[in-house]
Parts: sequence; C-alpha cells; structure tokens
Amino acid sequence: MPDDRLDRTDLAILDRLQRDGRIANVDLAEAVSLSPSSCLRRTKALEAGGLIGGYRAELDRDRAGLGLTVFIALKVAQHSRETSRQIEEALVAIPAVVACHVVSGEADFLVEAAVPDLAAYERLLLDHILAIEPVTDARSTFAIRTVLSRGPLPLDHLARGNRH
Repeated sequence: MPDDRLDRTDLAILDRLQRDGRIANVDLAEAVSLSPSSCLRRTKALEAGGLIGGYRAELDRDRAGLGLTVFIALKVAQHSRETSRQIEEALVAIPAVVACHVVSGEADFLVEAAVPDLAAYERLLLDHILAIEPVTDARSTFAIRTVLSRGPLPLDHLARGNRH
C-alpha cells in the first residue's frame, strides 16, 4: 500500500532518482525546489521507509558480453509454499537469472536470464534450471532486441491518490 504521506515533492524526488540515481543532493534539491538539507531529509525518509530499495549501476548487457536475453516459462510438479520456496532459492542462486516472477496461466514461474550465447543458455537450462527437482517443463523465448529494460516506474497513481 502506498504511503499516504507522499506529496508532490516526494514524487518528484522519486521520479528524478529513478532517472539519475547518482545525482548530487544539491542538484536534486534544486530540481525539486527544496533546500539541500530538506531534500536530503526527505530522501533519507524515502529510503528508511523502504520505497527506495537501493542504488546500482545499470550495465549494458551487450558490452558486458551478455548478448542473449532469454525468458524461460517454468512449470512445476506440485504447488505448495515449500515447492515455491525451493524453486525460488535455487533460481536466486543462479547468477544468469536476472529476474524471476511467480505467474498465473500456463506457467508457474517466468525467469529472465542474461547469457553470452546459445551454448551458455544450454548449460544454464540443462545444468541449473532443469536440475531443480520440482521443475517439470521449461519453455524458452529469446529476445531479438530489447526496446525498454528496467524503465522508471510510473508514479501517477501515487499523485492521484494524494489529491484530496
């Protein structure tokens, strides 16, 4: 549930930080029309409240030698919390897995992986993914080209929710 105490300034801070997580506090403060001390206080509160989960560098997959992105839809043998926990732990431990979602529909999990090439994908699939005991089926879709990856989250719903 979004924090009802978010105002337009908080949303502006979040929007700007999503676009440039390395922005200096003084520049962020200027961009959102605050004093640097007020801006830092608000940013720290957003971090402490868990809305800002962290900061990191976004690497170019091709330049990092990970030119193949694959989405793997997994089906599992039995549905239980224990099965889900087991699969989640196994997937989190695989470095090539960059995202994982529990989904509804034909599959139970949707995994995004970044690998150098088809040979690396084959090793990932056979040695890691299919080695997870409850996994009974894996269907893969390869990305031809990435149009948008990890774009900023839309915050419009938070702004509308704060107008009384």
